[in-house]
Amino acid sequence: MNFSEETIEQLAKDHYGLTTTAKSLNGYDELNFLLSTDTNEKYILKISNEDHPLPFLDAQVKIIQHLSKSSLANEFQQFCINKQGDALTKIEADSKIYYVRILNFLEGTFWVEKENRSKELFYNLGSFLGNMDYELRDFSHLAMHRRYTWDVSCASETNDNLKYILDHEKRRIAGYFLLQFDSEVLPLIHTLRHAYIHNDANDYNILVQENQISGLIDFGDMVYTVLINNLAIACTYAMLGEKDPLAVAASIVEGYHKSYALTEQEVDLLYYLIAARLCISVTQSAYNASLDSNNEHHFLTEKPAWELLNQLIRINPIKAQDTFRKACGFKALITDENYTDILESREKNIGRNLSIGYKDKLKITKGALQYLYDDKGRTFVDCVNNPSHVGHCHPVVVRRMQKQIASLNTNTRYLNDTIIEYAEKLTATLPPALSVCYFVNSGSEANDLAIRMSRHFTKQKDIIVLDHAYHGTSTVAMEMSPYKFDGKGGFGKMPWIHKAINPDLYRGPYKYGDGEAGEKYAVDVQRIIQDLKKVDKAPAVFICETLLGVGGQIPLPKNYLKTVYEHVRAAGGICIADEVQVGFGRIGDHFWGFELQDVVPDIVVLGKPIGNGHPLAAVIVTNEIANAFNNGMEYFNTFGGNPVSMTAGLAVLDVLQDEEMQQHALEVGNHLLNGLRKLMAKYPIISDVRGHGLFIGAEMVKDHLTMEPAVAEIDIVVEKMKEKGFLLSTDGPLHNVLKIKPPMPFNKQNADEMIELLDIALSEL
Repeated sequence: MNFSEETIEQLAKDHYGLTTTAKSLNGYDELNFLLSTDTNEKYILKISNEDHPLPFLDAQVKIIQHLSKSSLANEFQQFCINKQGDALTKIEADSKIYYVRILNFLEGTFWVEKENRSKELFYNLGSFLGNMDYELRDFSHLAMHRRYTWDVSCASETNDNLKYILDHEKRRIAGYFLLQFDSEVLPLIHTLRHAYIHNDANDYNILVQENQISGLIDFGDMVYTVLINNLAIACTYAMLGEKDPLAVAASIVEGYHKSYALTEQEVDLLYYLIAARLCISVTQSAYNASLDSNNEHHFLTEKPAWELLNQLIRINPIKAQDTFRKACGFKALITDENYTDILESREKNIGRNLSIGYKDKLKITKGALQYLYDDKGRTFVDCVNNPSHVGHCHPVVVRRMQKQIASLNTNTRYLNDTIIEYAEKLTATLPPALSVCYFVNSGSEANDLAIRMSRHFTKQKDIIVLDHAYHGTSTVAMEMSPYKFDGKGGFGKMPWIHKAINPDLYRGPYKYGDGEAGEKYAVDVQRIIQDLKKVDKAPAVFICETLLGVGGQIPLPKNYLKTVYEHVRAAGGICIADEVQVGFGRIGDHFWGFELQDVVPDIVVLGKPIGNGHPLAAVIVTNEIANAFNNGMEYFNTFGGNPVSMTAGLAVLDVLQDEEMQQHALEVGNHLLNGLRKLMAKYPIISDVRGHGLFIGAEMVKDHLTMEPAVAEIDIVVEKMKEKGFLLSTDGPLHNVLKIKPPMPFNKQNADEMIELLDIALSEL
């Protein structure tokens, strides 16, 4: 029913004896009217329909009556009593029941309208909330025991609405924080203090005068839940639009703690509770948008909520916990530990030549998509960990793996649907000829198996590799990795290994602009084949990364693989494409690196990104090779193809497709390449920028004519970038190529910040 202002004026007079003028106000799910008398007294009249049960309306009356007996009485609206002596007035209209209540009007400016909020104001907000919750510690009402969407403790239910968030990056971030809620908070909820709370201290419900809180209105969201949720919600709204949201929250926490002592456990969970509250908000907005809602209240905080979620994911959870602990005077989490103890333990019990990155070591404690968090509260943009292909702790991948490992993980001697489903989905991304899968645990193991199969098929042993190539750590993989066997501590080249010249358009004999460079570099492979023929041998294998990783982040010249494959196949050899670092949409232009060369390999080797960091790899071959390998000797791999690994692989493929990550890699990669090329024009030390998608290298030299590698300088740049929060690495035979292969969620903002900081680092050389 539509209640006119005239009808409202009559209701106030008939039931409360008030002669007023009524004015309709905006409301979320109740009708609200401002009542004014001739003497300028003001009241708020609310009308609730049957969606608001009487017991819950009674609870609102009781909680305010309880608070009116405290020192905070003036900060809450008081109920007017009707002619029957009740705070609630039952009316019937159009055969429906409604409840009317009138409350006095509180003076003040709404928080959302307050400009230049001070630290004192944030502190006072916390203090006010702490006092309120302290006064409510002995309050109870059964109607507040309810399952409620806006109860932060129920944030897990919000997962059902993630599908309504259409933007892939936003959905991924919300999904990540909900995963963290389920992992970090949900198991502890039953151990936390519970209370009857207001549950909605938002920027439209808080009234301010100067730096004081003058009122808190609207108890329509109140619920019996975890006590700390009340503080989390207030922090969430106060943080919206703030440049330093963590400092804002810390002031509120400090004020609250002084009024009503928090526990360390509550404080440590606050970061995740704030994020969960934001996730409830943005998923509800997305759900309402799917219903074509035109209610502005459904989208009031959507934009600032997303902005705050983007700020939160860049705040190390340990830094947040440490900041909140310090605000309460609790023991700090972050120390000045120099890692002496852990390094000594590592020296004692871990292989001595297991390397650790960076001059000043990092202890990484957590990952979030394209970000890594260390134990000192720092956040890093990860620009090199390509195994975490779709992002560290991607929520879809993690949840599906969690579910599978809680159900079954065993070897492949039993029939299982998942391995078949994955094999079908994986081979569907490849040319039809590549149709048979062998699942293993690492790229090294995959390359080892691929060589074994090739040798069995060709009855030959010799292998052609590229100079400076790297194919893994198994004995066979090391034997065909010049990067290792020619390096420090290497064992030298075995007689059956043959190195072809690196098809490097920057350092090699055939340069950029030579339209036939690919064919010219391929001649060196033909030379090796002819040399083998002179001693009555033929190649078993030609193996090559489809973009050279350790070789220097080098895209292959046009027609290189096409020509090489023709030579090798003419000699009876097998052509292996090593896609361990390159594949799965990273290059943007195509899903697989070999597609850049317009070739179809005989064997494709997959690893690193295939399981998003989970130990998973694959060898995919033609039917002809698979049939030949089926020679009576059983092939068995204890862990290869296990249900958890297959589930991880499936999840990665689904995420790549559902989140359109290949297109994202193309767009962000081109954006980053353009930025790097601008730096190359500005700084002569950058001599070449190359790559595709998010597989990028920038070579650094001291002199363009001599091409002397700028090794010391690039090391300085990498360390400077680490100190600024960007993790990069070096690669290439001369260790002078900046390696950039971030997780796929890496975005244009990350790219712009990286370029800006690289600019500064280069200017300081």
